[in-house]
Amino acid sequence: MSTTQADPAAAPAAVKILIAGGFGVGKTTLVGSVSEVAPLRTEEYLTRASVGVDDLDGVDEKDTTTVALDFGRITIGTELVVYLFGTPGQERFWFMWNDLVNGALGGIVIADTRRLDSSFASIDFFESRGIPFVVAINCFHGRNTRSPQEIRAALDLDPQVPMLLGDVRERAFGRDLLLALVDHLMNLSVPQPVALC
Repeated sequence: MSTTQADPAAAPAAVKILIAGGFGVGKTTLVGSVSEVAPLRTEEYLTRASVGVDDLDGVDEKDTTTVALDFGRITIGTELVVYLFGTPGQERFWFMWNDLVNGALGGIVIADTRRLDSSFASIDFFESRGIPFVVAINCFHGRNTRSPQEIRAALDLDPQVPMLLGDVRERAFGRDLLLALVDHLMNLSVPQPVALC
């Protein structure tokens, strides 16, 4: 066998991407819109037990919640597979984020302009662990109440963190988010010139 040919029995390289954000911002929807397979979902119906625990302000129509994770897959080619892990949004399930983040190359934080404060914990989580991420502003039904500059300032985002606005239900927007994350990761890996004194 030639050293330039790939071993057909070799498993493809795996890349893990974490999808995070507050309760009801569209994490499950994003994983479902870009996954090539039917996504694994751990959705359960909200019950009376969640009253006073889960804040439904701004998402009154929501009747289910992720209790563990969402999982999807995208095959890039014979040598690369991307695995998407959607985190649960409620604070009572945040302990799972520490396990889900293991091995993650990067992340996507989804934010809702009606409830920007619900994305603070996700941004802090990635920043505190040094994990590169991009921010997706989910414009539900094409609506957005703030300018990109206002959103970036409200989230206190580092200027180099990419931020895209769109609808996570649209596969093309999910693709754009993943490509923006790849570009961001590549830019971070390029050595920066050192100023000489």
